[in-house]
Amino acid sequence: MSGLLATAGNAKALWYLTRGTGAVALLLLSAAVILGVASSTRWQARRLPRFLVAGVHRNVTLLALAFVVVHVVTTVADGFAPIGYRDAIVPFLSPYRPIWLGLGAVAFDLLLALIVTSLLRARIGLRTWRAVHWLAYASWPVALLHSLGTGSDARVGWLDALGLVCTGMVAATVLWRAGTATGASAPVRIGSALAAFAVPLAILLWASGGPLAQGWAARAGTPRSLLASARVAAARRAVQARSTGGRATPPAGSSASVPTGSFEAGFRGRLRQLPAGNDLVTVTIDGTARGGFRGRVHVALRGLPLAGGGVQMIDSSVGLLPDGARAWSAGRVVGLEGQRIFADVRGVGGRPVRVLLALRIDPSGSVGGSIRGGSSE
Repeated sequence: MSGLLATAGNAKALWYLTRGTGAVALLLLSAAVILGVASSTRWQARRLPRFLVAGVHRNVTLLALAFVVVHVVTTVADGFAPIGYRDAIVPFLSPYRPIWLGLGAVAFDLLLALIVTSLLRARIGLRTWRAVHWLAYASWPVALLHSLGTGSDARVGWLDALGLVCTGMVAATVLWRAGTATGASAPVRIGSALAAFAVPLAILLWASGGPLAQGWAARAGTPRSLLASARVAAARRAVQARSTGGRATPPAGSSASVPTGSFEAGFRGRLRQLPAGNDLVTVTIDGTARGGFRGRVHVALRGLPLAGGGVQMIDSSVGLLPDGARAWSAGRVVGLEGQRIFADVRGVGGRPVRVLLALRIDPSGSVGGSIRGGSSE
């Protein structure tokens, strides 16, 4: 159990990196579409030669592809959802939201086709290259659907704003292209203008009844194990709230509470690891502290078991019960470093207390060490 607590911090960093690179990739892909449409009209600014606009378009596309690759790698490495590298290439086979994750694979494949055919342009001919190039523009709405249908931020304001800005700019560029095209026939120009209105409207109507509505995670195809994990975490928070009257501190009249000043105490307890179903495990640490804090300590970590004997944390709970108190002071784990657990709990008057458990875990499951605390404000 020596590596029990080694990876939660890295998993959290990977999760944020996955979200960030996905958002940046969508923004860069939108910019590539806009620059591509501008290049197709032979547009150039007064002080910028046309070859420079084309070069920026190419480099932005390559940068978008680079962010997509990082997005894929961090998603797989995070390990929270059952997504493999195959799912990034072969669409609609993943057990996790197969349709919406599959759309991401389609967009990635289209980008790869664009890059490969551009490198082989001299050999495959202009007509074939142009056909693939125009097909690659479909990667933008497909990527937008993927980000809304698969991402966990579809109901978060910043992603909604990003999607609206990207959609508005692409639609305006297509309308401008339809209005300034001189070589295209009237039906083509009218069809392009209608598409600039119809596609964003269709995406908006779909999103309002889909990712922006309650219950989308289940309807999108999220595995039951992950849904159960989220429900367990929510239920645990609800139980903690009910046990303290909706507060994270002992009720009025308690004869003891978690000190809000600095304290240090010795800790002795026991570690247990039990299967939690769906290939997950629950690790609990229960024991007592004696010294600057006297009472019971409970830590529960739930997550994916690791080859080295540890666990990649999905959710957690922490409780401190001072001697003489009538209710637990509840909290959660905020950081893991090897066998050091950082947690935030509530002390007197609801003031936050940062707690550090420095543990020594032996193979038999016995746990020793110390517990330290101090205000986290």
